[in-house]
Amino acid sequence: MKQRQPIKTVYYTDERNDEFSTGGITPRIIDGDYTYVDPSRRWRFLRFLTYRLIAMPAGFLYCKAYHRAAFRNRRLLKQVRGQGFFVYGNHTQQGADPFLPTLTLFPRSVYIIVHPDNVSMPVLGKVTPYLGALPLPSDRKAMLNFREAIRTRFRQGNVVMVYPEAHIWPYCTWIRDFPPTSMKFPVELDAPSFAMTTTYHRRRFSKRPRTVTWLDGPFYPNPELPPRARAKALRDQIYEAMVARSRESNQEYIRYEKKKENSQ
Repeated sequence: MKQRQPIKTVYYTDERNDEFSTGGITPRIIDGDYTYVDPSRRWRFLRFLTYRLIAMPAGFLYCKAYHRAAFRNRRLLKQVRGQGFFVYGNHTQQGADPFLPTLTLFPRSVYIIVHPDNVSMPVLGKVTPYLGALPLPSDRKAMLNFREAIRTRFRQGNVVMVYPEAHIWPYCTWIRDFPPTSMKFPVELDAPSFAMTTTYHRRRFSKRPRTVTWLDGPFYPNPELPPRARAKALRDQIYEAMVARSRESNQEYIRYEKKKENSQ
């Protein structure tokens, strides 16, 4: 099958820090007063209403209709039945990435580590915490609360989703470098982790590719290594699994090329 040419080429300088999403939101400060875990019945009811009854059906329809989404290797989740775990995914869709973990990991309850932008929108920002958004903290006190929230959700048997690339590169078909610090929670909690890789595939009657989201794992921290080396080894396992899985893509919709040093 002849490969379609990408619709455009995007030039980057730093694969860890360049951002290509189109949000343009001024993020709020996530300080020590931000509530990460609300144990009230009201919060649990609103979580069930927005997450199970609204977001999941809407996300399914959006991903299936717009991206022709498919999901592979969900059977691997049987290996971690009844316990919490972490999932690491490539960050390539502004609209779909909030939904793909929920659909891939169904029926597990998912919480996603997000940029403060996601809780800063005038209306939707008040809803995203019920959808599982855990915004990155802005100060030390908030960091302590954030870390405790991650531990709490994990111990409750939930899934914590991490996009270690941090920045959205729409339709990127390769895996960007990310640091071992992304693995601090599974190392600290001796928790299983999965790689979740979204790949892009040619459609017969559309230039826009369809998505296939794959699970690989579970991966476990090596208890024989010291913590820093343990995080590095786990990062390498997950990164290599994502790189290998990304080769399933057969359609490049947007091409990303590194800007030459002497270019303007």
